[in-house]
Amino acid sequence: MDNEQMGMRINKFLSDAGVCSRREADRLIALGEVKIDGALAEVGSRVFPGQKVTVKNEEVKRTEKADRVLLAFHKPKGVECTSDPSNPDNIIDFLHYDKRIYTVGRLDKNSSGLILLTNDGELANQIAKAGEFHEKEYLVRVNAPITEEFLKSMATGVPILGKITAPCRIRQLSENLFDIVLIQGMNRQIRRMCEYLGYRVVSLKRVRVMNIVLGELPKGEYREVTEKEMEELKRLLSLPQRRPARKEKKTP
Repeated sequence: MDNEQMGMRINKFLSDAGVCSRREADRLIALGEVKIDGALAEVGSRVFPGQKVTVKNEEVKRTEKADRVLLAFHKPKGVECTSDPSNPDNIIDFLHYDKRIYTVGRLDKNSSGLILLTNDGELANQIAKAGEFHEKEYLVRVNAPITEEFLKSMATGVPILGKITAPCRIRQLSENLFDIVLIQGMNRQIRRMCEYLGYRVVSLKRVRVMNIVLGELPKGEYREVTEKEMEELKRLLSLPQRRPARKEKKTP
């Protein structure tokens, strides 16, 4: 655990300050964009009280708790979950929020729906660590009629990326539309699962992350997560993380 004598890891410092995620911080450090007291930082460098940290020659200050925010945003298709200003479709420029924020997790460019954004690195890290244990819910439309075999295979596990996906809940809503609740977040997981079973995803919308629900939030707009939602989110994050039963058999 970080303390004043041990200092704080530079990527955590930048994350807690609301500059970027820890992964993005490591990228900026590798590019030579981060300095501590005027010296180039390295991945793994530590920041001690009183030291000056700059990113692209701009001083970084830790965010005060009272100024920390958590937003629920209805991401339109085509917007990318990146803070890279060189990407014209980046989510930060789309929102034009008046505080420095970044996404909690990702939602691919061709998908829409709920994405959380924050300037609280500690909270973002807690949610990311809980990604294998807490629910995310999606509405998915595919290009062919859904069968019982498809539903059963999706629910029990599909081999993708060298693993069998964890069991999940799935419910058919119409001939081509289903609702699915995942407890893991493999890269393009739903699309890959459908492709394995011979289906193509036509549209994919995330409608819930843990207890935060998209609801009637219009596409392209955001709202602040309520105090009641925050209390329940913190309660869920405090629960013991019980790893779900899963098949460990590797695909050929």
